[in-house]
Amino acid sequence: MLAPRRRLSRLLAGAAVIAATGIVMPTAALPTAAAAPAGATGPTETYLVLFKGSSSPADAAVTVARAGGTVVADHAKIGVLVARSDNTAFADRMRADNRVEGATATADYATRIDDGVVEADAAEGSQPGELPNAPATDEDETFWNLQWDMRQMQVDQAHTVTGGSEAVVAGTIDTGVDYRHPDLRANMSDADSVNCLSGAPVPGMVAADDDNGHGTHTAGTMAAADNSAGIVGVAPNVKIAALKAATAEGYFFAEAVVCSFVWAGDRKLDVTNNSYFVDPYLFNCRNEETQRTIWKAVQRAVRYAMNQGVTVVASEGNNSEDLSHPTTDATSPDFPPGNEVTRDVTNACVVIPVEIPGVIGVTATGSFVQDTAEGQYPDNLKSYYSSFGMSTADVAAPGGDFYFRGTDPGAQAIQGQVLSTWPEGFPCTRSRQEATGDPTYPTATYCGIQGTSMAGPHVAGLAALVISRYGDLDTPQNGKLRPTQVEQLITQTADPQACPETLPNATSGRLAGQPYSAFVGSESGAVQECQGNGGHTSWYGQGQVDALAAVTNDRSNG
Repeated sequence: MLAPRRRLSRLLAGAAVIAATGIVMPTAALPTAAAAPAGATGPTETYLVLFKGSSSPADAAVTVARAGGTVVADHAKIGVLVARSDNTAFADRMRADNRVEGATATADYATRIDDGVVEADAAEGSQPGELPNAPATDEDETFWNLQWDMRQMQVDQAHTVTGGSEAVVAGTIDTGVDYRHPDLRANMSDADSVNCLSGAPVPGMVAADDDNGHGTHTAGTMAAADNSAGIVGVAPNVKIAALKAATAEGYFFAEAVVCSFVWAGDRKLDVTNNSYFVDPYLFNCRNEETQRTIWKAVQRAVRYAMNQGVTVVASEGNNSEDLSHPTTDATSPDFPPGNEVTRDVTNACVVIPVEIPGVIGVTATGSFVQDTAEGQYPDNLKSYYSSFGMSTADVAAPGGDFYFRGTDPGAQAIQGQVLSTWPEGFPCTRSRQEATGDPTYPTATYCGIQGTSMAGPHVAGLAALVISRYGDLDTPQNGKLRPTQVEQLITQTADPQACPETLPNATSGRLAGQPYSAFVGSESGAVQECQGNGGHTSWYGQGQVDALAAVTNDRSNG
């Protein structure tokens, strides 16, 4: 049987480490700590330190120094600290402090991109807010005919109401963004962009430039400009923040992810897209000390961002697995390569960040129409690679599907993929180019990819539209619109989708004719099964997002 093929393109580290200097050593006695080994000199590594309280102690830098390290960044407001040390006993010495909950080196615990697959506040009475909004037009974009994904979620109709507000900022925590791209440059926010690779923020969109392509693609889906060229994003009038947390090979180390969420909270961004999950374990187990430290540090950062009004959207992943009922992890640890060991996993093991409470989890659909029509529109089949789960999937959105294609001419022309912005000169199998007339950037490139990475930014862009439409500036602590309200406006206006009654055979590619049931979970080898009804299913959550219904607060779908 067929397990989903995943592109394992990993990104290479290349950011400089920012070390703390000029630390003053106070003479006050440190808290009593258990005896710790002296350690020896070894390779310099980056460590994540998790304090037991909700904030870092005042003498955190002193504690780190006495353990043989230096502080890179102290996210004191959430009790998470990033340090560097060449002392082999550094983690043990930090854990000996009774105020420390956990300490671990992060080099072996990267967060990997959810890469594109190749081949409780009631919002019912929400009224339009005070933010400036303007409509957008789509049909005059050069490649609009290829944007089947936007039509599938009624983006063009939503744009007659609003294209978003320039007062709203949508961030993508990713590989960076090509800020020079002609379809993105007008919407880039330099002040809100950052490079977090070292664990400490380096501000600016130049520092956050893309050296992979993935982040530029997600940014375009969210907010490519309405400029009569190229493509159009879900929210073409909003600003884009590039939060670079991944190296050129696709690894997101925990310190970079924590830094990015703290930055998003401090800058009070409106929404972030997250198309990645924590390595080296696909499932991060909370009952294992090292994995628990990483999990809790990221969770604290996500919660901090949410408390500052940041709506967090995350992809389900490309493993065709039921995240609500995990049984097997056959590919972990996948870093360093060659260390994979099959292990049993339970519900104590989660995928981060999609399984952190409050995060909007997104599954992917393709253009193929299944044999049900639960809501107002035809039901689109879940993409064969998309993971799912009753407790993790909130909504579905277009992510593309090469093997199961519908009849939309645009989907057929782009081979079922999602077309979006791409850095000039970067390789892409299915691309479109457009001459710009700009000698500094003569050709704009657009790439067709599929994956839950492509589904997530559709929802993040919709969140930006919803905030533009219903947000206000009166509640700065909670953002322009509270994340719970944003989630409800998206989920409660989604077009319901039922579980398919029958599953089709693949329509296209070298696997044409293969039954859908042959595309099994990459870890468990289990046949994918949809559970639930049209109200909420494990494959589609509350349904496929409907941009028009969301910006008009129309809950009559279904």
